[in-house]
Amino acid sequence: MNVIETLVSARPGSALADAMEKRAEILRLSQAAHDAVLLPRDPGGLSHGLRAALAARMSRQNADESLAAHYETLVARAAEPETSHLVIPGATSDDLRTAAIVRHADMLTVSPRDATRADILALRDVGLDDADIVRLSELAAFVSYQVRVIAGMNLIGRRT
Repeated sequence: MNVIETLVSARPGSALADAMEKRAEILRLSQAAHDAVLLPRDPGGLSHGLRAALAARMSRQNADESLAAHYETLVARAAEPETSHLVIPGATSDDLRTAAIVRHADMLTVSPRDATRADILALRDVGLDDADIVRLSELAAFVSYQVRVIAGMNLIGRRT
């Protein structure tokens, strides 16, 4: 069972279970994207723990506590105490690089239209390379996708 299926309760025979069955390939690909974005073999300059902490934070900023709880299990598994507190929106870091990453992740989650070239340059100024900037953007896009899929599935589930 994948993350989305786990977080969405589908009663057998319900409209939600039927919708999920018909979209099994999409759910499989969503899980593959989850694993690639959150647990890549080569995390580059964004550790697994930081990715998971940011994903939990982004989930909370989108009012999805069940998804945040899922990501907190990945945070615990990563055992990176220097990033684990970042799961809470508003928390920051004394490390300039991490603080810039958190600021950018928050912006991509809460107000993505506000992102400008200056924001990318600010990330470069603290040592992020282009690959890590793309990785951070992928993470924000993926969590946003997950939140919306789960919300949609929950709406279908409530109608049955």
